Amino acid sequence: MHVAPSAKGTAPFGEHQTWFRVTGDLRSGRPPLVVVHGGPGSTHDYLLGLTALAEDGWPVVHYDQIGNGGSTHLPGRGADFWTVDLFLDELDNLLRHLDIADDYVLFGQSWGGMVAVRHAARQPAGLRGLVVANAPASYPLWLQEMKVLRDQLPPGVNDTLLRHEAAGTTDSHEYFQAMRVFYERHVCRVTPWPRDFMASFMEVYNDPTVYYTMNGPNEFHVIGSLRDWSVIEDCPDVRVPTLVLTGEHDEATPATQRPFVELIPRARWEIVPDSSHMPHLEAPERFMEVLRGYLAELDGHAS
Repeated sequence: MHVAPSAKGTAPFGEHQTWFRVTGDLRSGRPPLVVVHGGPGSTHDYLLGLTALAEDGWPVVHYDQIGNGGSTHLPGRGADFWTVDLFLDELDNLLRHLDIADDYVLFGQSWGGMVAVRHAARQPAGLRGLVVANAPASYPLWLQEMKVLRDQLPPGVNDTLLRHEAAGTTDSHEYFQAMRVFYERHVCRVTPWPRDFMASFMEVYNDPTVYYTMNGPNEFHVIGSLRDWSVIEDCPDVRVPTLVLTGEHDEATPATQRPFVELIPRARWEIVPDSSHMPHLEAPERFMEVLRGYLAELDGHAS
């Protein structure tokens, strides 16, 4: 399929549909940057700023993973349906649908970074580069670091969180207010939250099927099906040049990302100052400088 410059559409995925958006021309001569959003169960909206790369000649592909946003919603499906392999198959399907499987770069943010690493470890012939942004190498590491960050919250905040988690009342207003304290330190430090981030945040809570099933009620209380999942064992099999990005105050702490840097043979690491889990929104100039530098290096290798 040939996609005209800047297009939106849906890709059939079995009985379902994956919504996508292409910014720029997929036949521009440079590999498109395919953006794998976080969650699981979030949407592409909070990563829309990456479309600026199309101005440099890098086409950008956003999509909503199945279960939310513009893609098929399946609120009746349980944990046996929502698997890592489902989302890997969806990514492969989209690459084929857009006819870019022979030449592309992957950008994975948070959970999307873990999906991207698993994808890259299979050494697809068309993958040219990988960006792992604000992603942990494993959920056990993530949970270990969540305890560290929670213990550093202002007095009483974690006590409130723990009390509601024990009682099963994580849907209460008091719990939400305490949760916001963590989010404003380690998820997005811009206040008020940027519109693109709010759009994805609200999408998750409008249809929390995937997020609640695979993750849990929030970023730091992971009780879903992914709680033991890891991509550490995949890292040595990633063969493409890899950029690992971390925010200075990221909930994906350096300890959660170190396996990427130590085990991926061609990885380099950049920590973005004055940002947390959303450096593309919190420190956009530095973030884009680093990303453009990485893409320029890829371009140099290719030419």
